[in-house]
Amino acid sequence: MSHSKLSRRRLLAAGAALALPAFAQQPAATPAATPARRIPKLTLAGPFATVSYPLIRMAESGALADVAEQVEFVSWKSPDQLRAMAVNKSADFLAMPSNVPANLYNKGVPLKLLSITIWGILWVLTRDANIKRIEDLKGQELTMHFKGDMPDCTFRLLAQKAGMDPDKDVKLRYVATPMEAMQLLLMRRTDNALLAEPAVSMGLRKSGSFPVSIIAPELHRGIDIQAEWGRLLGRAPRIPQAGIAMLGGQLGNAALIERFQQAHAEAIQWCKAHPEECGKMVVKHIDTLTPEAVADAMRVDKAELVPASQARPELEFFYQQLAQMQPGLIGGKLPDDAFYYQPPAAAALAS
Repeated sequence: MSHSKLSRRRLLAAGAALALPAFAQQPAATPAATPARRIPKLTLAGPFATVSYPLIRMAESGALADVAEQVEFVSWKSPDQLRAMAVNKSADFLAMPSNVPANLYNKGVPLKLLSITIWGILWVLTRDANIKRIEDLKGQELTMHFKGDMPDCTFRLLAQKAGMDPDKDVKLRYVATPMEAMQLLLMRRTDNALLAEPAVSMGLRKSGSFPVSIIAPELHRGIDIQAEWGRLLGRAPRIPQAGIAMLGGQLGNAALIERFQQAHAEAIQWCKAHPEECGKMVVKHIDTLTPEAVADAMRVDKAELVPASQARPELEFFYQQLAQMQPGLIGGKLPDDAFYYQPPAAAALAS
């Protein structure tokens, strides 16, 4: 073979390695490399939202039994608890809203963002079937949780892009939790609520089930926040809302990270392909949910694992928009290159 043909083949191979995450470069029948010996314990953590369901699947199915003697899933229930887990390194892989790892990283917490998996779970659940766009909320009350957090800032940004003043044109009402907002809807004490899945599906299920249906209003999946993001900002109708970060003593364990990424991708596909089974699995860990609502949430969730390095352009745009509204959400600046996990092969080619 001539030197020029060999060089072209090497260039094509290098391009393919850069375009694909490392776990996708393996032949289908070949598992990703595994660490030389199993670690004693691996802790996966996440909220009650859909971002956590694949992690629960991984813990239950024994998907990482080849790399850890024990794999457990634990839930975090508030932003403060999440930050405490990150600072104390009490979990290895953490599911969280996408702005939180940037905030923690910029404050000196050693971590890597591995991937973004959640691109579309924010909705306005409403009593009015005619409410479909942000502008339709003018003069209306909107209830949401965690004032000043990412969903709040996202709504405020979209309201401004729609030519509205969110503090004057919408009656904003803040509560402590998503479930409280949902309960206010069911009790007819608010007309609209900004919620993430699975709370949206929970509200729709509860409003139509006995005995709640006797007093609850008819509810509608009103404004698709992702569609409004696309319409008002001239972008694709999706938002990089949540993903997985790694922290703790295994940060330098590239084989473990690649093995996790492979198992995580498989778990996401399982949850999407088996929504009913996923629902039954999740409620064993999160008893405030119902199997039916979890299954409904999985059917509308646009879950897709995008490696952090590939999601970076969309993340940085999102971070810039959030920073205009609330700079503290991302720790005051865009995170640098070291924040984004690079598979070893891609990192070597990029250097």
